[in-house]
Amino acid sequence: MEMYDLIIKNTTIIDGSGEPGFKGSIGIKEGKITLLPVDTEDRAEKIIDGKGLITCPGFIDSHSHGDMILGTHFGSLAKINQGITTQVTGMCSYSLFPVSEKYCKTWIDNCYLTLPETGAPKEMGTFTSASNYFNYARKLAIPENVRPLVGSGALRCAVMGDESREPTNTELTEMKALLKEAMEAGAAGMSTGLIYLPSTYELSPEITELAKIVASYGGVYTTHIRNESTKSIEAIKEAIEVARETGVRLIISHHKLQGKACWGMSKETIELMEAANEEGLDVSCDQYPYTACMSLLADCCPSKYYSEGLSGIVNYLENPITREKIHQEMMDEHADYENYYINSGGWSGIYIASSYRLPEAANKTIQEYADETGMDPFDAYCKIMIANDGAVGAIYYTMCDEDLIRIIKYKNTAVCTDGLLKSEHDMTHPRAYASFPHAIRVFVKEKHLFPLEEMIRKMTSFTADRYYMKTKGLIKNGYDADILIFDYDKLTDKASYSEPTLLCEGFKAVIVGGKIVYENQHLTGENPGRILLMR
Repeated sequence: MEMYDLIIKNTTIIDGSGEPGFKGSIGIKEGKITLLPVDTEDRAEKIIDGKGLITCPGFIDSHSHGDMILGTHFGSLAKINQGITTQVTGMCSYSLFPVSEKYCKTWIDNCYLTLPETGAPKEMGTFTSASNYFNYARKLAIPENVRPLVGSGALRCAVMGDESREPTNTELTEMKALLKEAMEAGAAGMSTGLIYLPSTYELSPEITELAKIVASYGGVYTTHIRNESTKSIEAIKEAIEVARETGVRLIISHHKLQGKACWGMSKETIELMEAANEEGLDVSCDQYPYTACMSLLADCCPSKYYSEGLSGIVNYLENPITREKIHQEMMDEHADYENYYINSGGWSGIYIASSYRLPEAANKTIQEYADETGMDPFDAYCKIMIANDGAVGAIYYTMCDEDLIRIIKYKNTAVCTDGLLKSEHDMTHPRAYASFPHAIRVFVKEKHLFPLEEMIRKMTSFTADRYYMKTKGLIKNGYDADILIFDYDKLTDKASYSEPTLLCEGFKAVIVGGKIVYENQHLTGENPGRILLMR
C-alpha cells in the first residue's frame, strides 16, 4: 500500500475537463495528484471523507488586481474563500513593475496604486525590473498562486511618465527592452487598460510593437479595450487587429456592454471573436458574473481631463469654468467618450462604494446623497470628488442580463473577479469575494444554463490553458494538488453591494500544493502559494 500525505476518499470528482463527474478517491503526495479507486486501502497522514461532497480543481481567477495587496491576510482570504487557488495579475495595464527612479512616484501617485490601508510596498522603488519584483514576490508568505503579467502602463510610465503623446523611437525602444526583460524573467504576457492613465494614450502602433515581443515569447495579450459601450465593436476590432498583425494570443478582459444604447451588442462582439478564431487567430474573453461594474468615480468625466491624473481632475472640478464645461459634456448623450454617467442611466445608477474622507456619502447612490443634503446631484458629485482628492470607488449599474448570459454561454469565456481591495473591510464590489460561487449559483443552480461540469471547466482547465499553466486546472495524475472540496447544496455566495466582504459558504476545504489552506471559513496559516513564472 502507498503512503500519501493526504487522501480524499469516496468523493464525486469533477475533474475540470467538462466531462461528467465520477466517483473516486484522490491521493496527494509531495503536492501532486494520484487518482485512486473509491474503496482505496492506501494510507495517508490525513484522510478526508468526501462522501456526499464534490471535489474539483481549484478555481483560477483569469483577471485579478490582487497583486496590489499581495501578502495581506484579507487579500488572500478574498480569493481563497471563493475557491480561487491561482490568480492572474498585472491587469488593465497596472503592474507593480517595472518602475524607474524618475517616475516611480508618478506611477504610485497618479496611477492609483497607493492603497489607504497598505500603501505601495516599501520596496517598490527597487522594482526596476521584472526580475527584481519576482524576487520580492517569492519571499511573500501567501496561500494562493500568482501568475503575473506586466502592465503596459507601467512600461510607459517607467520611460515617459504620464505624458499625453506618442513615444519617440528611443522611448519605444526602452519600453520594448523592459518588456523583453519581463518576458525573459517569466512574465506570462502583457496587459493594457485603454481607458486608464497612461495606457489611454497608447495607440495601436505602439501596442502592436509591444505585442510582437509578447508573441515572440509565446505570451498572452490581455486588454481592457478602449470602449466597452457604444464603440465596443470598434474597440474589439482594434484588439483583434493587434492579434492579427502579431500572432499573439488575445484575451478580451472582463467583456461587457455598458449602457442601454449598446445592450444586445454582445451577439456581434461574440461573432467578431468567433470569426477571428475561424481565421486562425487565438481569441477569448473573461467575465465577472454581475450586471454592475466598479471603477473610479472620476470615470464619469471625459478622459481628456485625465492628463494630470486624479489631482488634475479635482482641479478642473474646483474651477467654476471647467467645472461647468465638464457638467455639460457629462450630460451629453453623444459625447465622444465612454460616459459612465449616461451608461448608468443617471445619478441613481451610480453607487458610492468608498468615500474615505466624506464617509457620509458612502453606501448610497449620488442621487440619494444629493437628496439627503439638498444639493444638486452634479454638485454632490463634485463635493465627493474634491473631498477625496478624486480617489473614490463607484459601482455603476450599466449592464443587462441578456448580455451577461450570452457572454458566459460563449464557449471561449472564462470566469474572473476583476477584484481590487484596499482594506480588510473595504466597501468594494462583491465580485472581489464571491464571483465564482456567485456564477455557480446564478448560472447553474438558478438559470440552469450549464451542467456544473461545464461551469467548472470555465473556472479551471480553460483558464489554465489560456495562460499556459500545464499542470493546473485538472484533477489528473501528476497534476498540482490545487483542489476544492465542497457541498454543492450549501455552496453559495453571501457578498452584496451593501456587504461586499461576506464570505462564501459550502467549502469543506481548499487545498493548494497539497496543503489545506482553508477550513471552517478560516485560513489555516499554511502558505504554499508560489509565483508561477513561464521560465
